[in-house]
Amino acid sequence: MKKYLPFIIAVILFVVIHEGIHAVMASVFGEYESFRVHYYGFEVIYKTPVAEREGVHWGYISGVSNAVTLAIGYIFFLYREKLARLANPFSRALGYWSSFVFLLFDALNLSVVPFIFNGDIGGIVRGFGVDRSLVQLLFFAVLLINRELIVRKLFPLYGIRTKHLLFQPLWGSKSIR
Repeated sequence: MKKYLPFIIAVILFVVIHEGIHAVMASVFGEYESFRVHYYGFEVIYKTPVAEREGVHWGYISGVSNAVTLAIGYIFFLYREKLARLANPFSRALGYWSSFVFLLFDALNLSVVPFIFNGDIGGIVRGFGVDRSLVQLLFFAVLLINRELIVRKLFPLYGIRTKHLLFQPLWGSKSIR
């Protein structure tokens, strides 16, 4: 359990920040109804039903949380060397998993997850009037870039070596520092 606790905390931290920002943005625009906890996670309930949602504010309500959590991921990434040198093994592992989760989860949420269910992309597309495929393509590129940052820069700092296909460099074979 001790081994998985930093990962679990990183995921909980991500979800609380992500959903919390949805709630804050919904409150700003007068759309916040309630906050529900399910066995699979948290959900912000809005006043306006999905079919009736119109206006640019839905782009902000749906998209700001993604932008903030990705920005936090990049901040963790910028401090990766300091996090990797932390003396406390738990803090060090939490730094690693937080970097990993914040860099990948929302990039995945806006690129691949929309093939399974609508989620945040629906509000972004409807609110900002942008093409869904374009948003997915953009965030798929972000996903690949962030994955490459993890493989080439984060893994070596933590001594992680893997032969898993998903975590091999996309080009070349050497990791860069």
